[in-house]
Amino acid sequence: MPVAYIPRTRDLYSDFIPYRWVHNESTPFTPLTKPVAECAIAMISSGGIMYRDQPRFHREDASYRRIPIHARPDELSVWHFGYPTGDAERDANCVFPLERMRELEASGVIGKLVDPAFSFMGGIYSARKVREELAPQIVDELKRAHADAFFLVPA
Repeated sequence: MPVAYIPRTRDLYSDFIPYRWVHNESTPFTPLTKPVAECAIAMISSGGIMYRDQPRFHREDASYRRIPIHARPDELSVWHFGYPTGDAERDANCVFPLERMRELEASGVIGKLVDPAFSFMGGIYSARKVREELAPQIVDELKRAHADAFFLVPA
């Protein structure tokens, strides 16, 4: 089911100064230096997925959750107020395709799936928080894991 994000965001944050949508003038691009089949690929989702008893996300939450790549579907849950979560509750792969990524690794399409995968709650009102808090923390994690690239799944 499509989500009308602009009206939903306006409704959710009606008590705040009107949201200024992010407009990026340029997009940084770093070409891969080797084939994807030889790359360590991390998976990141903005779907609000949590593992076992990790804490729920909350409004304006700029945190993220580490999800072990061998997590079973019954160990995952979803908490997100920005989209209807019914489909994700039935099958987290629609916003957190961990099983599909493991299949890509097993079949040699990607070289290695980086452990852990990461999930955060998209729809954070503040682009500044994403840029200055959330993104740098995840980038540091990806560097420490020697990830060559990441697959971002927006919710």
